[in-house]
Amino acid sequence: VEPITLDSQVRGLFVIARSTSGQRAEVDRIIRTVLLVMLVILILAAVIAWWISARILRPLRSLSSTARSISESDLSQRIAVRGTGELAEVAATFNDMMDRLQVAFTSQQAFIRDASHELRTPITIIQGHLELLEEAPEEQQETLEIVYDELNRMNRFVGDMLTLTKAEQPDFIQPEALDLRTLTEEIYRKAKVIVQCDCELAQSGHGTVWLDRQRITQAVINLIENANQHTPETGLITLGSSKNHRHVWFWVTDTGKGISPQDQSRIFERFARTTDQVRKSEGAGLGLSIVNAIARTSGGHIELQSALGRGSTFTIVLPLRHME
Repeated sequence: VEPITLDSQVRGLFVIARSTSGQRAEVDRIIRTVLLVMLVILILAAVIAWWISARILRPLRSLSSTARSISESDLSQRIAVRGTGELAEVAATFNDMMDRLQVAFTSQQAFIRDASHELRTPITIIQGHLELLEEAPEEQQETLEIVYDELNRMNRFVGDMLTLTKAEQPDFIQPEALDLRTLTEEIYRKAKVIVQCDCELAQSGHGTVWLDRQRITQAVINLIENANQHTPETGLITLGSSKNHRHVWFWVTDTGKGISPQDQSRIFERFARTTDQVRKSEGAGLGLSIVNAIARTSGGHIELQSALGRGSTFTIVLPLRHME
């Protein structure tokens, strides 16, 4: 805008104007384009986010679905492990947990089945002889001896089951400072009385060891009882102990018939019995399981060397621990 003057007086205004409708239309078009692009980006971002979240949550949904499908009788469900990320690690951990649960569940079922069988047998024997006692009072003494024998077997079986149950508890092992020679000779004397076998003491180690007197005694005597059941009257059973700067050993050797390779792989399982040997007495098959549990909870293991016709040697290998 510019004023127009004539004789020093403003006679008018000079105005220059230009239409902005074109520019406004261009701005509106740009705004619409930007909004459209933003909308498309937002939609794409939402789709990508949904796809990513679905991909991330798929293992979790599978985990949840698998967990819901697990029942008391079916523990076979597993999650497919894909990739190497954290969720794959979670899936693998879940599968490992299910494997352990399935093994424990199977073992529990087998334990209940075998325990029921072991308890049913003496109960049936007792019941039968008590019924016989009513019919033949003159056989009272013999019947009572059989009943007492079966009751003692049941009592020991229950005690063995309790020992295996306690083996899972942290206070199962109560170590103390012991003289190895004294402990070995003590076990030898007890074994001759409890097992009533003619065993020999081959070697006694020297020095102080940090062990649970009761549990180690129980384990070695169980090995001697097992050897006595599979060794003929003319056979020989020896026991011994030794130590070095790292380990302590207790071993029991017999001159029985030996253990077949297929039986060696399962000999320490609960209720396991060998298939090719004649036993002097019929036990529940828990003795070696208890030995294995005591060795394991003491931080050690059991070694077995056996050959058919040449006898067997069971060795309890324990770490040499110092007084705590």
